[in-house]
Amino acid sequence: MTAGGVDGVAGVGGAVDTDTHVAPASLAALMPYLAPFWRDYAEGAALRLDPAQAGAYPPGATDGPAPADVATLRERVLDVPAPGGVPVRTAVLSATSAFDVSRNPYYDAALCGALNDWVVEHFLDHDDRLRGGIAVPSGDPEAAVAEIHRRADDPRFVQVLLPVRGHDHRYGHRRFLPVLEAASEAGLAVTLHAWGRAGSAATPTGFTHTYLADYLSQGHLAQAQLTSLVVEGVLDRLPGLRVVVAECGFSWLPPLLWRLDKEWKGIWREVPWVRRPPSSYLHEQVRFTSTPAHLPTDATELADALEVIGAARLVMYAGDHPHVHGDGTARLLAALGPTERAAVLAGTAEEFLLRRTPTDSSTPRSHRREEAPR
Repeated sequence: MTAGGVDGVAGVGGAVDTDTHVAPASLAALMPYLAPFWRDYAEGAALRLDPAQAGAYPPGATDGPAPADVATLRERVLDVPAPGGVPVRTAVLSATSAFDVSRNPYYDAALCGALNDWVVEHFLDHDDRLRGGIAVPSGDPEAAVAEIHRRADDPRFVQVLLPVRGHDHRYGHRRFLPVLEAASEAGLAVTLHAWGRAGSAATPTGFTHTYLADYLSQGHLAQAQLTSLVVEGVLDRLPGLRVVVAECGFSWLPPLLWRLDKEWKGIWREVPWVRRPPSSYLHEQVRFTSTPAHLPTDATELADALEVIGAARLVMYAGDHPHVHGDGTARLLAALGPTERAAVLAGTAEEFLLRRTPTDSSTPRSHRREEAPR
């Protein structure tokens, strides 16, 4: 093995990049996909679409705007090896431009539909290596379900994209259950991606006042969302639901699992629908993208951290182009053995994210107290 490389990795015919961004250069690119009413609405209100999502990614945190065409994507991602020289054989696109453009849920729904059409015509139709994520209006669950159904028959879509900063209700709340059911039934993973609704507080104590605090909040939000999905019983109710946490880190996972399991043992009567240790749900139904990776610099500490986290089973490689996060993912891969490295680079994503297995949630598990575990 070369320094930081992956020479001789068993079973890696190419890496699966589970988070690579694409974005229209401006709102004008989506106008052909919007109904006349919404074109007039957007023009009349002078609405904009920032290809760099500058509020989330200021200069220095990106390598330019996200690709707006397949030629640029090939040049920057598909034809550029993953760390260690492994070619990229599949890239999962994250089109997050609609995360926080408008507070109008009806326009939001129209914009998400247009964005999905744009992704198909500008990317998925031009390169077999690409897979997509369905952008949905998280403020309108009914419209979100309709958009999932509209795209569910296209096997090139493998996930439903939701902003990790959603609304005042976490995704475990029953208002979002139809969205999660629709995704599970279609065999689509649900990806909670960093950033999102600026109108929703980023922390339990309110809004942030600095970019640093806002940036750090992505991991806090991810923990709150996962706790909600477990404690509100969604992961038990929908055992076929697969959840990906993207661009929010993952090194915070072990303390969260330790605390959830400990408190569940004493307070399980409050949540009788959580029938087994919370960590077991998360280990089975949740995976994480590798970038950003917040890890120790000391080699021994790094190896210990990856073992405790269970990185070889829970983490999937992501380049996260065009966002700049340092060398954490490369160091992670270099610290793993060949088999574990192959899992992170491709194997886990192939099994968990790319393989669509529709499920039947028409008869979800009951949450009656008398069926609770003892």
